[in-house]
Amino acid sequence: MDDLTLSLLPLTTSAEEGERAARAALLPVGSLEQHGPHLPLVTDTVIACDLARHLADAHPLRLLPPVTVGCSHEHAAWPGTVSVSAPTLYAVVGDIAASLGDTVLVLVNGHGGNHVLANLVQESGGRMALFPGPHDWEAARVAAGMATDNDGDMHAGELETSVLLHTHPELVRPGYEHADHTTGARDHMLTVGLAPYTVSGVAGRPSLATAAKGRALLAALTEAFAGYLAALGEPERSGIEKRRSPGRN
Repeated sequence: MDDLTLSLLPLTTSAEEGERAARAALLPVGSLEQHGPHLPLVTDTVIACDLARHLADAHPLRLLPPVTVGCSHEHAAWPGTVSVSAPTLYAVVGDIAASLGDTVLVLVNGHGGNHVLANLVQESGGRMALFPGPHDWEAARVAAGMATDNDGDMHAGELETSVLLHTHPELVRPGYEHADHTTGARDHMLTVGLAPYTVSGVAGRPSLATAAKGRALLAALTEAFAGYLAALGEPERSGIEKRRSPGRN
């Protein structure tokens, strides 16, 4: 495997996981779908994995390998897009959650079209959480100094391009500075897909992207995550804080 693939996968042993005995696990959920001419099909999966690793570095959590194909039917008009049905995604993630036993599960979702994950969490009786929510993304945009919002910068825009410029700049193809496309209202996207609203597949402002914004966005999301752990009944203190000696401030 190459360095990128390894960076997206947890490489712990069974013995190491047993010693850690984490009471909560992180499951990145992404997609395999077009992201315009400048970002790879695996963009959502890479971003979900990058965010999950930041969360695992900040908190005593178990990191799981990603679910790499999601519900991307609205992108079917573009080559390379692959989807599973909502019941299939529901079943796969539900089976993973069930196999964890007493370990609660956080779904770190990188694709907005994976709507069914919200229903799965809703039914879990407090055993699962879905992160980030739309309000988390929006607040992180503000904290990172982004000029766009969730609605106007929906796909392959300032946010996603910024994160990859920070974490994996080699994945961003040349020309993103000239790939902007704003769609206006997309009232019927669930019915007709994204294609009627954009020829390139971009719905946003990638020209505004910077690595610094991507770094700040991930930091803001990591800070916001403590509230989700509290809702699951897990300690909010980070792994770094847990390792401090009693005498340190």
